[in-house]
Amino acid sequence: MRIIVSASPTMPASGTWPAKAAALAIAGLAWAWAGPSAAATPDQFVARTTGDFVALCSADPTTENYVAAIHFCHGFATGAYQYYLSLAGASEAHRFVCPPDPPPSRSEAIAGFVTWAGQNAQYMSAPPVESIFRYLAQHYPCSQ
Repeated sequence: MRIIVSASPTMPASGTWPAKAAALAIAGLAWAWAGPSAAATPDQFVARTTGDFVALCSADPTTENYVAAIHFCHGFATGAYQYYLSLAGASEAHRFVCPPDPPPSRSEAIAGFVTWAGQNAQYMSAPPVESIFRYLAQHYPCSQ
């Protein structure tokens, strides 16, 4: 199986790339979501859409691809958020996600993202990074 993830150094007018990276970080916590889960399909590992990513993060623990799906979810989300942190650390002007102190655990953040995604189905076809950062910016905005 090939896993393909595409990224762009710039984001379209719909949001900034750091927002998209944070969205990925949250998606990794989705496995803890209490909603119905299903088997992750190989096509979902391409993670073209938020729907694909949510499916990976909420995979059924009894299915064959569960371990790979959850690890992909956490890795994708963590990588996106770490990238955001590296850029936001260089300039406060780029910072728009400010978690509380202490911050939520990775699992709590991903579970929150999955719940949010279920309540915001209009973003299921959006790139997963965009949705992750949309969620993070809404739930952990920086004080201006």
